[in-house]
Amino acid sequence: MKQRLAIIGNGMAAGRLLDELARRNAPGVYDITVFGEEPHGCYNRILLGRVLAGSPADEITLKGADWYTAHGITLRAGTRVDRLDALARRIVTADGETVPYDAVVFATGSAPLVPQIDGLKLPNGMPKPGVFAFRTVDDCAAMRAHARPAAGAVVVGGGLLGLEAAKALCDLGLHVTVLHNTDTLMSAQLDRHGGEFLRRAVEKMGLFVRTGAATQQVLGEDRAEAVRLADGSVIPADLVVLACGIVPRVEAAKASNVPVKRGVVVNDRLATPVPGVYAVGECAEHDGKVYGLVEPIWEQCAVLADVLTGANPKARYAGSKVYARLKVAGVEVASMGLVEAERDTDEVIQVIEDRKGVYRKLIVRDGKLAGAMLVGCATAAPALVQLFDRGEPLPPNRLDVLASPGGGAAAADDPEVCNCHHVTESTLVEAIQGGCTTLASLSECTRAGTGCGSCRGQLAGLVLKHARSEVTA
Repeated sequence: MKQRLAIIGNGMAAGRLLDELARRNAPGVYDITVFGEEPHGCYNRILLGRVLAGSPADEITLKGADWYTAHGITLRAGTRVDRLDALARRIVTADGETVPYDAVVFATGSAPLVPQIDGLKLPNGMPKPGVFAFRTVDDCAAMRAHARPAAGAVVVGGGLLGLEAAKALCDLGLHVTVLHNTDTLMSAQLDRHGGEFLRRAVEKMGLFVRTGAATQQVLGEDRAEAVRLADGSVIPADLVVLACGIVPRVEAAKASNVPVKRGVVVNDRLATPVPGVYAVGECAEHDGKVYGLVEPIWEQCAVLADVLTGANPKARYAGSKVYARLKVAGVEVASMGLVEAERDTDEVIQVIEDRKGVYRKLIVRDGKLAGAMLVGCATAAPALVQLFDRGEPLPPNRLDVLASPGGGAAAADDPEVCNCHHVTESTLVEAIQGGCTTLASLSECTRAGTGCGSCRGQLAGLVLKHARSEVTA
């Protein structure tokens, strides 16, 4: 008799966990049920800017309803889980239904961080018309319906999602101002120079950027009309987008008496102290850390799939090295490891190409790469990621790793194109020559381009170069 495995959440972590479980034939061992609050299959939240810009949601969908059916998995879309009855091993949904389980995984992800700003809601407690979060496909549809060409828009938050939202609204013809409370855009990934280069690049696209700007109040009695800053200045705004970061979604875990600090606390097996209860992704806290990037989440899902299926009983998650390669509002950005040197002995190499708008920085410790950032040109990113991930020594001339698209000898033989899924160029070329002659089929076959999406341009180039017949992306 099969065991019953429930997954609470249907975002990118849940989708990746399902892939890993399917590879280990978990549907032959478990009856798997996925509970998702949104009324559709999982999609790539990193690429929401495309939907806001007008692309159909199908373009970023990772698993349509037919995928779950084809793999023998039950999808309970539009169903919110309120809590677990851990003693009885039952899930309790928002409408009072109880569903038994043998093992359950919290993959609830994160929610938008709503800052303390006056005027976000009407007196009756409802959201003020014109004020939006930027987190779901439905958020994008609501913003598009409200947006009008030449209208004023303010995006509160100068991180990845905020800049993506700003670029999409600008492309729709709105006058867009980005407000960021620190002096550096994407301050978690970039230093002051990197943030300044990124700022210049996005301003050339037509955006207005104000850093060191504390948003105090949304003005307007019955709808958003303007934003007031802490310095007293007022910016007209018919549309206000909140993209101020994320917080782990742990309400259901707390209600279930599952230990929670910042996230759901798990050990190296991604297990909580409650028997049969696990957690992965942005809602999980391992060794005091909560990860918000795809690579650590992918690693967690592989370990948990091994644990749940017994494919590798010794599998353990030991934490992740954090790196990201992204296209931020059309600007190539890569960041890994340290943002600033921490020791007197750390080497810092900076290359500034002011006219090209390119900034590159390496931080070297004991001859190995401890951190790097690239803004405006990220061709060296795949090689740098491999050097960083493997802890390989750098060449004596540190600039060699930045000197060419191959990034130096360490990775020149077979560079990694998709860092999210560790897909090398040779694997992609083999798939193309084997019949994957469109970008969609290449991504489906190799999974390349289905993480952060920043490598999709390179994938399209490889398809055009190596396909045997005319192709379309």
